[in-house]
Amino acid sequence: MAASAAEPGPTEAARIIMHVDMDAFFASVELKRQPALRGQPVIVGGRGDPSRRGVVSTATYEARVFGIHSGMPLRTAARLCPDAVFLPVDFPAYHAASAQVFDCLAAVSERLQPVGLDEAYLDISARTDDPLAVGRQLKATIHATTDLVASVGIGPNRLLAKIASDLEKPDGLTWLRRADMRERVWPLPVRTLHGVGPRTAERLAGLGVECVGDLAALPLEQLTAEFSPRHAQSLMASAQGIDERPVQTERIRKSIGRERTFQADCRSSGRLDHEARLMLERVCEQLRERRLGARTVTVKLRYRDFTTHTRSRSLTEPTDGMETLAALVHQCLFAHRLHRAVRLLGVQLSGLVASDSDGRPTGD
Repeated sequence: MAASAAEPGPTEAARIIMHVDMDAFFASVELKRQPALRGQPVIVGGRGDPSRRGVVSTATYEARVFGIHSGMPLRTAARLCPDAVFLPVDFPAYHAASAQVFDCLAAVSERLQPVGLDEAYLDISARTDDPLAVGRQLKATIHATTDLVASVGIGPNRLLAKIASDLEKPDGLTWLRRADMRERVWPLPVRTLHGVGPRTAERLAGLGVECVGDLAALPLEQLTAEFSPRHAQSLMASAQGIDERPVQTERIRKSIGRERTFQADCRSSGRLDHEARLMLERVCEQLRERRLGARTVTVKLRYRDFTTHTRSRSLTEPTDGMETLAALVHQCLFAHRLHRAVRLLGVQLSGLVASDSDGRPTGD
């Protein structure tokens, strides 16, 4: 458990953020129903059939030692761990378990930000009891209520709370202060930081940055030469453990979309065009139900070799008009190279804003 001899400074003392992450959530729900599988490598994903297309949603820790991780094709997972037990995704069961977990979280703090079904941030700054005691009791309550295990991270901000919850998984409870950065965070891979994805990590590697400490030691001028000033400042702040993002009690929806993985690669541009329109129809229904308009359309294609390309088009004004958005989807789709075998097709609407008071579309 991370604990520094140094007392938190005034800035840290102002906020106490908790990150709760359910351990191997989908798989753990399945093990409750099939306890005989405990201790075995269990993989949850798709239809539970590694001979069919699909990806890993989650895996037990016994499976992860074989290198299996979320997003991996089921066929690859089966090759890495031939003795694994594959189970289909059962979202109704996961939603029911998630609702129980979030009831436990809401009893701890009203300032609660969900992140998917299995994790959340809580701002517990207003509480006067010991944060570690709060975390320990919350873990016990979740386990008693659901028979599931959570890892809890505590920090002065969302960044460090998230890192803390990962440090001692599974069943972890870690308090990470900024004074612990040098010892506990700087040795970690730079991708540990919020906002550092594969492309950013690759560009940082070109600057000799492999771990968080390398980034913290890099002169800002060198970082600014590679990234925009705003991005460079953000990266440097993260490497120093600084994060001013609030816990958002009301989720701000940034996009709505749908994806489809084809069981057999699709080579027909006509079929792709048809499928994209069907997806858009469903997404537009969601858009209207939420009384939203969209400015930007994005079409994603994933090819047989797993390379993924996106194309986007934007409007000057938001709309929920089907035909206006369909025209943009068509443009985006045919901006791709459609002669290649397509594995996955996705349609996303973003730049969302509320419709007018009458709920009328701004287009079509």
